[in-house]
Amino acid sequence: QVQLVESGGGLVQAGGSLRLSCAASGRTFSNYAMGWFRQAPGKEREFVAAITYNGASTYYADSVKGRFTISRDNAENTVYLQMSSLKPDDTAKYFCTAQATRDIPSRIEYGYPYWGQGTQVTVSS
Repeated sequence: QVQLVESGGGLVQAGGSLRLSCAASGRTFSNYAMGWFRQAPGKEREFVAAITYNGASTYYADSVKGRFTISRDNAENTVYLQMSSLKPDDTAKYFCTAQATRDIPSRIEYGYPYWGQGTQVTVSS
């Protein structure tokens, strides 16, 4: 089992920045690819970003590419999502996920067995 706890969400004006953190515990963090998904009210959950087990490769949804950066610190068992140039459309609950793979991380939510409770991000116009 892997336990994931997100933090860092909040209310920000359009154009602003936030950094989300996700602290992992329970298993060897460096064995897991990590991802971020988000879900806005009335919409399906969508892929945001993912990072390989060693941090060597990152992947992004087209909607956030160039504005968001995913990173990880395996010594601290933490994954981050730095969000810049935020837009009202980025308003959603953001979820941290883990997948036990050394392959390319999945962009599909069903590929991730471990999920945090989520942290709310609200971007005002």
